[in-house]
Amino acid sequence: MSVMERLLAHVAVSPRAAGDGMAMAAAVLKLADMAVVVASGLLAYAFRTGHVELPDAPHYFYALLAGALLNLFVFVQLALYQSWRLALPSMVLGRLLWGWCLVLVALASLSFLSKTGPSFSRLWFLYWAGIGILGLVGARVLLDRLLRWLHARGIGNRRVALLGPPDRVAQVSERIQRGPWSGIEVIPVPPAINAGDFAALPDWLSQHSVIEVWLAWPMRDERLIRESVRNLDASCVEIRWIPDIFAFRLIHHGMAEVVGTPMLELSVRPLSLTSQLVKLVVDKLIASAVLVLASPLLLALAVGVKLSGPGPVIFRQMRHGWDGKAFEVWKFRSMHAHDPAEAPLQTSRTDSRVTRFGAFMRRTSLDELPQFVNVLQGRMSIVGPRPHALRHNAEYQDLIPNYLQRHRVKPGMTGWAQVNGLRGEIHSLEKMRKRVEYDLYYIQHWSLWLDLSIIAQTCAIVLFDRDAY
Repeated sequence: MSVMERLLAHVAVSPRAAGDGMAMAAAVLKLADMAVVVASGLLAYAFRTGHVELPDAPHYFYALLAGALLNLFVFVQLALYQSWRLALPSMVLGRLLWGWCLVLVALASLSFLSKTGPSFSRLWFLYWAGIGILGLVGARVLLDRLLRWLHARGIGNRRVALLGPPDRVAQVSERIQRGPWSGIEVIPVPPAINAGDFAALPDWLSQHSVIEVWLAWPMRDERLIRESVRNLDASCVEIRWIPDIFAFRLIHHGMAEVVGTPMLELSVRPLSLTSQLVKLVVDKLIASAVLVLASPLLLALAVGVKLSGPGPVIFRQMRHGWDGKAFEVWKFRSMHAHDPAEAPLQTSRTDSRVTRFGAFMRRTSLDELPQFVNVLQGRMSIVGPRPHALRHNAEYQDLIPNYLQRHRVKPGMTGWAQVNGLRGEIHSLEKMRKRVEYDLYYIQHWSLWLDLSIIAQTCAIVLFDRDAY
């Protein structure tokens, strides 16, 4: 048997080695990322010059070295090497793009402050940016495929025993099966042990080489949790408890420690200060650019609204925003002047109040362009849960659980629910419940990549979908 075969056989039967294998994979990925940054920079130089040769100027090598070190530092801060295969692929991709952008911005800033910018080719830098992100993604894909190949052969899998009620164990097992990339292998626990014969648990774990136990007992079964932990104390196994907090549909949760006191965070502000700042900057930049570039169109639409009939150009309506605070949302007026108190709450497809010019604006979503001003005011975001009418909030907050959690972030001009087909009139409780589910999913899984994806999908809907009214 070769050395490699002996090593693979050891990893296949040793759970400890499986954990060490994950750490080794993270270390390999760090080295691969640094190599990709340097190699992509050299490849970009070859594209720029048309010759496969090393740069003559030493400052290019300094830039590549700085890029590799900055990449390692930024990616560590973004937790891109910590259990990277246990996260959703979309979340990893979003962090990867964001991290690489931070590295490029830092390099550009350093070149500006050191006054070395003119000595670098801007085309080379653009090539490096594009080739670099492709290489970083490719490195993860290749390593992921390698680990999948190993896991399929039982090599490097993490063996996990699940203790708890059958329905909870089945629920957790199903979630694990949805993520085959994680390399987690669930080992069924004998019914007798799961029924309360915990004294036999240590010997069973040893016989099956299981070193990690997940407890799925509900919070009300404190006795079973304590008894499980007590019987596992002498087994030197890793013990994790899966609290049944998902039934609460919590927006943001996790563990924290405050002045030495451990806490289970059931619901905290979903976006960190850094995430809020990033989202705010992106909102301001996009809103400013749109308002400047579209100013001739805005003027033409304002004239069209004025000619469509008497009434103000801008329609203002009170909505609930961030933390439930009321604000005025702006739109181009698309209806004839009327008393809102006596009108239906929602606009229907054949609504006689809509003007002919207003119908055109509503089909193309041009009536919502003034909301970019709301974004500049800081009252709205480009992406977020759509602000509902005040009467809607009063009606649905008692009918739909967690409905008011939508106000934990700024309302948006577009959102995850809208790009998934939940636009327009809400004619049933089920449709509103579905919209709220999508809004809560967006809040829980926010990332800059998700925002940019929603913006791109919204543009496609506006250009090609004519079902709006």
